[in-house]
Amino acid sequence: MDCIFCKIIAGQIPCLKVYEDEHTLVIMDIAGDVDGHMLAIPKKHVESIFDCDSDTFNRLMAAVKKVSNHCVDECRYNGINLLNASGESAGQSVPHFHIHIIPRKNNDGIDAWPKFDGAKDEVPETWKKLKL
Repeated sequence: MDCIFCKIIAGQIPCLKVYEDEHTLVIMDIAGDVDGHMLAIPKKHVESIFDCDSDTFNRLMAAVKKVSNHCVDECRYNGINLLNASGESAGQSVPHFHIHIIPRKNNDGIDAWPKFDGAKDEVPETWKKLKL
């Protein structure tokens, strides 16, 4: 398989491991864009949230919670941003499901929230399409 995350999980590409268990790996993002930027990756290859089974998703989120709590409880961060892009239209660049964990400090100057130009449709109209 030509998946960079699967190669990291298999030990073919080095990484800086933050946390690892039987089902999940959390590594430092080497982009160097934000201090503490980590990636939580299921060891089972799933492309996105759309093909991720419930067990894999729940195990991944348990690891995300564990690492997030550690950042706040032990590492003196004040909050966490969790980011995910599933699907090319959402900006997913690596076809292996993953969650970005970005530890935050008060007044750190990071704006991790996307800037939206405004909805094109009225909220009730969109709600009718989205409700289950």
